[in-house]
Amino acid sequence: QVQLVESGGGLVQAGDSLRLSCAASGRTFSTYAMGWFRQAPGKEREFVTAISWSGGRTHYADSVKGRFTISRDNVKNTVYLQMNSLKPEDTAVYYCAAVYSTPNYYSERANEYDYWGQGTQVTVSS
Repeated sequence: QVQLVESGGGLVQAGDSLRLSCAASGRTFSTYAMGWFRQAPGKEREFVTAISWSGGRTHYADSVKGRFTISRDNVKNTVYLQMNSLKPEDTAVYYCAAVYSTPNYYSERANEYDYWGQGTQVTVSS
């Protein structure tokens, strides 16, 4: 079992930055690929970004490419999402997720992830 707890959400203005954190506990964090997803009101959950457990591979949704950066610290058992140049359309609940994997694996498919956090709200005002 892996427990995931997100933090760092909040209310910001367009153009601001936020850094989300996802702290993991339980089994060996370093063998899990991690992903961030988000869900806006009335919309389906969508992929944001993912990182392999080695940290060597990352992938981003086109909507956040160049603005968001995912990273991980396998010593601190934490994955981060640095969000810059935030837009009102980034408003959503952000979830981190984990899947046990090989070193360079990642996925943008939510149904491939085994563990999920409770989410953290990000609201961007215009």
